[in-house]
Amino acid sequence: MKNLLIAVITLLSTMGMTAQNKTQMKETKKLVVYFSCTGTTKKAAQELAKTINADLFEIKPEIPYTPADLDWNNKKSRSSVEMKNLDSRPAIASKVTNINSYDAVFIGFPIWWDLAPTIINTFIESYDLNNKMIVPFATSGGSGIENSQKNLKKSYPKLKVVSGKLLNGKINNETIKGWFDKIDKES
Repeated sequence: MKNLLIAVITLLSTMGMTAQNKTQMKETKKLVVYFSCTGTTKKAAQELAKTINADLFEIKPEIPYTPADLDWNNKKSRSSVEMKNLDSRPAIASKVTNINSYDAVFIGFPIWWDLAPTIINTFIESYDLNNKMIVPFATSGGSGIENSQKNLKKSYPKLKVVSGKLLNGKINNETIKGWFDKIDKES
């Protein structure tokens, strides 16, 4: 996994690439998966995938969320009920068919009640993600990603979940390089 980070950092921090860098990047496959109800996380995921040259997959719930489902002020709304029951696993409409071909899986989501929505657990539990680097990223109107990341690490101790990042603003090479420098120190 360290080679993946080195290759991405090298790519982002230099204008020109050597033949060796190009070969390294071709050999490392990255997937950006995301769950987004309002489009905010979708936009961040699209920018991230473009910036790091990754494939993109949307986690779509089998039953789409309505605005009423997302009303966090209503204790009986679908999202409120799901987040109170951390065993909740909303069904996903489709699956990634070639997950085994990826070395790193970036998982994006909006922060709900200071956590990743439970549909993220559905996604993680639908695949064998051992031996892959799991990189969370999120969007949020006020919460940080730290508690979501801590909860994912606790829930999935066998997975290599590395430092996540809030991607609320413009994503650029400097943002990504700083994030990957932090991940590299963890490896």
